[in-house]
Amino acid sequence: MGNKFRNMWLLSAVTAMSTGLVSCGNTQSSATKAATTATDNLDYVAKMTLRNPSKFARNDEITYFSFPALGIDSRVPLAKNLAVYNQNNQLVPSQAIDMDQNGEVDHLAILNQFAVGQSHDLIIKKASQPANFEKRTQGDLAHKVGGKWDGSKYIGGEFKNVTKLVVPEQYTDHGEYIRYEGIGIESDQVGYRIYLDWRNGFDIFGKTKDEISLHKVGLDGYKSYHEMQDWGMDILKVGKSLGMGGYGYWNGSEVERVSKVDNWQAQIVDNGPIYSSIQINYKGWQVKDQKVDLTAKMAMTAGSRLVKVDLSTTEKVDDLAIGLVKHKGTQWIQGETDIQGTAWVYFASYGQQSLNNDNLGMALFIKKMNIKEITQDKNNYVIVSKSNSKDLSYYFAAAWDKEPNGVTSLADFETYLKQTSERLTRTIRVNKTTALAAKENAMPLTSARALDVAKRLADSELRRKAYDYVNGGYDKMRHRPSKYTYTTGLLAMSFDDLYQATLDPRYRQAAQTIVGSFIAEDGKIITYKKSDFNIDKINSGKMILRLYEQTGEEKYRIAAGHLRDQLKDHPKTSNGAFWHKKIYPHQLWLDGVYMGMPFLAQYSALFEDGASFDEVIHEFEVSREYLRDPNSGLYFHGWDESKSIYWANPETGLSQEFWARGMGWLAMASVDVLDFLPADDKENRKKLLHIIEEFAADLVKYQDEASGTWYQIPNKPNEIGNYKESSATAMYTYFLAKAVNQGYLPKKYKANAIKAYQGMLDVFVEPHPDGSVSLTNMCFVAGLGFGRDGSYNYYMDEPVLADDPKGTGPFIMASAQIATLLDK
Repeated sequence: MGNKFRNMWLLSAVTAMSTGLVSCGNTQSSATKAATTATDNLDYVAKMTLRNPSKFARNDEITYFSFPALGIDSRVPLAKNLAVYNQNNQLVPSQAIDMDQNGEVDHLAILNQFAVGQSHDLIIKKASQPANFEKRTQGDLAHKVGGKWDGSKYIGGEFKNVTKLVVPEQYTDHGEYIRYEGIGIESDQVGYRIYLDWRNGFDIFGKTKDEISLHKVGLDGYKSYHEMQDWGMDILKVGKSLGMGGYGYWNGSEVERVSKVDNWQAQIVDNGPIYSSIQINYKGWQVKDQKVDLTAKMAMTAGSRLVKVDLSTTEKVDDLAIGLVKHKGTQWIQGETDIQGTAWVYFASYGQQSLNNDNLGMALFIKKMNIKEITQDKNNYVIVSKSNSKDLSYYFAAAWDKEPNGVTSLADFETYLKQTSERLTRTIRVNKTTALAAKENAMPLTSARALDVAKRLADSELRRKAYDYVNGGYDKMRHRPSKYTYTTGLLAMSFDDLYQATLDPRYRQAAQTIVGSFIAEDGKIITYKKSDFNIDKINSGKMILRLYEQTGEEKYRIAAGHLRDQLKDHPKTSNGAFWHKKIYPHQLWLDGVYMGMPFLAQYSALFEDGASFDEVIHEFEVSREYLRDPNSGLYFHGWDESKSIYWANPETGLSQEFWARGMGWLAMASVDVLDFLPADDKENRKKLLHIIEEFAADLVKYQDEASGTWYQIPNKPNEIGNYKESSATAMYTYFLAKAVNQGYLPKKYKANAIKAYQGMLDVFVEPHPDGSVSLTNMCFVAGLGFGRDGSYNYYMDEPVLADDPKGTGPFIMASAQIATLLDK
């Protein structure tokens, strides 16, 4: 039934697309086209401020921007002719790169040097001629020509550098055909080679000079680079291991290298001054009982020891393994693993393990959520990975004590590991505006403009991924099969709100399709389990209730009843507040107020004659009593009644910080619940209106004066790493605008709402040349427990990204409310 049901909904979506109900073509409005054309006359492409979020210097830090994010079409010549200048009008190293390795440049890489907490103001302009930056990275691949094969040996000939190579069938190790037996990649700090034969080992070329050197290696055969040369030497004995960060398959007892392969193909994709990348394609890798194609993409940047590795297979392979050669006398070093899943964890070895008997450190960096097992076999230290997809990303790095100004002690190596993990986890903070955005934002803010931006974002999401959230789809943001969850309903509700504001049927159909796909004919909610007692799962029930009101179909009433049954049995604190989840006992989170209370109020109004209104309001009262800080008026993210969980203050049970989106959930919940409380329920309305008025008065104190937005941690705008956050700003805008529209707040808050919305257009809304838009600078997710300690550093370490439903949904909702507010 599941596949048949999924196919029915997907067919409906495809039919909608083919009949024009979902815009898949040019999404540009006439105003947008005018703004796009006007940018042709501007003397810049983009302006931005980049800020170091760490309390240590971040030298040779590269930040990447897609060409659409810069407001330019990657197909036009301008994309390859850009120059970046700093605030002193000095040229900053940059390079157009092919990040996805599909044969076309798609990103601009910019290299900066950051002191502690330092910011750089940059401007990107059209370049009159290509800049000539110092070459600090290199991809290297060479094989012999002019000789002949004698069995598996190549006799005679000379080496010729190439960008692509299909490894000859007769080639094997020590075949004298490929210079240093593999493809190489390097920065000015260190070089690596990957054998293009059955060994698939990863080797290290240590540097004694800060310069590129691979083109010098192996010109006279295999032996010389095992001894010290003017550039350095081969410093690793790989043997039967994976070597320096190689990959293979964990069979339960040992690693199987990528050896049984029909064919190897290697190529250099980028070979530039600050960024180089290579690709190896393994055709017909025999792994377990199947043959798959494996693609490995690797990249290095100037001044870095790191190699970024992106693996993808044509079929999902469980238990892909990555590892380090295990030498006697080395010390195993493991980073903290009790952290959030998206953070990068390091694993390393250190000791006298170089071929020159010097100290050498080798490290792997992988996201915690991709770690299945930490183990070893005879030859390797091993990380067995897990992934919900066919892809896996990780980094490896080597640090040799003969490097100029290199790592010369275990203590220094451990500092390097910790700082590198933070650099990977905590990205450079970006505030950016493009010439295209500047032209658009110069337009007057009108009701029509607010709805136009909302429609463009909705259309962009429909093209990008919205229909992927249907049952049986694949959630690209979370790299997993799509599930019935709170974001499902949040995005659908925003589409339905947009339909009500525009009467465009595409948005209602999208809302009905996405959530409706999870409701079976008998009312069962597919992928939902009551026994989880997860209050997040209640949120999409609001859209289910809308579907019942819109269609009258009994299955939606039954489905909503299942969610109501959960709330009847859902565990609570001793004072009557819902636990956030069964796995979070005794805990009240701000998030849960939004997830559960508007649904309960709506359900009670429809089917219970308001019998649960008191329970709904009580949730707000408990939240205010226990989570609100009387000094600032802000609300803490969570409260543990037992005061036993590690993130909680042992005296108060409170978490450490005021998280902006947590308060956004509470704010939206307060104005949404009032939709269902009748006018004659004066007592409950009075209680909720007091909370709304009180929170609004306190909230606007923390609105950034210059931009009109709010920070991730609102009361610490100047703290290192903090950033203006879009999802919370969208939620607060919705809260203020709706409260003024409905008369819950005085009209003086209209100015705050409009300032916030204009701030979102200025700071977060990113228009693209094809008319689509993105919403940037949003915290991907934040919670408490399971490695999430609720500290300031924790909130800084969660990923900052674009176009997640937790931000796009509230932005679309806020746009509809702002349009109404401006009409008034």
